[in-house]
Amino acid sequence: MRGSKLSQLGQQTFFVGPALLFFTLITIIPFLMGMYYSFTDWNGVSGNVSWVGADNFTAIFTNDPDFWSSFWFTVRFTVLGVVLTNIVGFFLAYFLTKPLKTRNMLRTIFFMPNVIGGLLLGFIWQFIFIKGFATMGDITGWSFFNLPWLGDATTGFWAIVMVFVWQSSGYLMVIYIASLSNVSKEVLEAAEIDGASRMQVLRSIIVPLIMPAVTIGLFLAISWSFKMFDLNLSLTKGGPFKSTESVAMNIYNEAFLNNRYGLGTAKALLFFLIVAIITVIQVRVTKSKEVEA
Repeated sequence: MRGSKLSQLGQQTFFVGPALLFFTLITIIPFLMGMYYSFTDWNGVSGNVSWVGADNFTAIFTNDPDFWSSFWFTVRFTVLGVVLTNIVGFFLAYFLTKPLKTRNMLRTIFFMPNVIGGLLLGFIWQFIFIKGFATMGDITGWSFFNLPWLGDATTGFWAIVMVFVWQSSGYLMVIYIASLSNVSKEVLEAAEIDGASRMQVLRSIIVPLIMPAVTIGLFLAISWSFKMFDLNLSLTKGGPFKSTESVAMNIYNEAFLNNRYGLGTAKALLFFLIVAIITVIQVRVTKSKEVEA
């Protein structure tokens, strides 16, 4: 009996050990080091590290309006990004589960933006907003195309939202397609026989049955939105005058451009705690709405 337990432990160590080792080296140890540096004044370069206690966190709450401005920008962006990506992803999935001849091709087309890296995608859209829209404005005369899409706080915000939704909806579409494909056809046929309209079927049957996919979709969209950095960097670089600066970019600038690594890691730790609380609440709420078929 003891030999079998030792053998089982050896097998678990053999298969799980390497993954656990790399996870510890790549994730756990850097996270713990980041927690330590958040209580220091390290500049990220020198070997002198002085313990300052909670001074970094005090500075964030009392003397860092740029951080809270970027946090408010990120909150607004996250609310719109989460709602729009899930709505667009769901309705793309809803229509692409219908018997269309071109549905496989359309699924590929809508998923493709997710394959392109965020920086490359941002530079492509930067060219579209600056050159493409200007050309379309000259051709059509529509004022929509002549707006300063990356040169104004309001239009810059919406430009980032547009590109984010365009990039992310295809991934959520795949998740919703998988969930919609598992909805029982018998249940839908029974509802149709009972005289339920399409909207009633969608609201009262389909949505409750795919709530596990909604939980995943909301979780992923919240995570993507809060940590959005590459699109922000490539499209607006946080401008004009930091009006479109996300929290991720604010942390990056603080740690690597201002050489205040301790303050940057303090911001990152605070941001991590806020996002963790929000995602835990979201998962608990949406999990409670899930039903069994």
